Amino acid sequence: MNKIRVSSAINYIFLSVVAAFFIAPVIWLFVTPFSNSPSLSISLGTPTLENFGSVFQDPAAIYSFGNSVIIAVGVTLATVICASLAAYIFSRYHFHGSNFLIFILILFSNIVSGTAAMVPLYMLNISLGLINSYLGVILTIAGGGIPTSIFILKSFFDSIPKSYEEAALVDGSSYSQMLFHIFLPLSKKGIIVIATLSFISAWGNFLIPFILLSSQRTYPASVTIYNFYTEMGLPNIGLISAYALLYTLPVIIGYLVVNKIFGFSFYGGIKG
Repeated sequence: MNKIRVSSAINYIFLSVVAAFFIAPVIWLFVTPFSNSPSLSISLGTPTLENFGSVFQDPAAIYSFGNSVIIAVGVTLATVICASLAAYIFSRYHFHGSNFLIFILILFSNIVSGTAAMVPLYMLNISLGLINSYLGVILTIAGGGIPTSIFILKSFFDSIPKSYEEAALVDGSSYSQMLFHIFLPLSKKGIIVIATLSFISAWGNFLIPFILLSSQRTYPASVTIYNFYTEMGLPNIGLISAYALLYTLPVIIGYLVVNKIFGFSFYGGIKG
């Protein structure tokens, strides 16, 4: 009995340490921006909004949010459109090697990514004249996420009975009407899933914009926050913490909105 109690106590202590390890940065994120003496430790001190005032007085900090919106929305639209059309083909038109092709796309998009792919991606953007442009960043980020999005959407599309499409075509609907008025609305939860994942991936991406964009005027928020230093070359903790909180809010709000509308019931097809 004593051994069981000792083992349970050790487990609780270990789990508490692990939980504190993950919770402490979240507490720091929501406490430090309102502190009059911000530091790397969690200490509120006298509450103040001065750190947020410093953010709004910095022009680079303001327009970088707009740059992030342009990139994130562009990546989301490109991913949803391309992945939806490709997933529909893979779901409804079976051809030899289709599943293997999807596997290869997912494999290479996950293995050959990040720093391993930045040199050829950089050279490709140079050859296409897309360096220091939003389009180059959007296409690069979207290209890395489309294979996984195709795989996710195909699972949703496979669960939708073909009889719905056949009935719409028999009733006189054109193929485009059937696709946009019948099929895609039935797949809206799958589309919302990949749209959410694409937006979050683009919103938080640092490496690709940092490499492909050379002008501070075009930097998104994920790169701009990297430049917040004092005149002595030290990190400006107050400005960084306030900016990080503002930078995190769109993702939190988006998650709450999606969770409020759809909950966690992201299933494919029709329940009946």
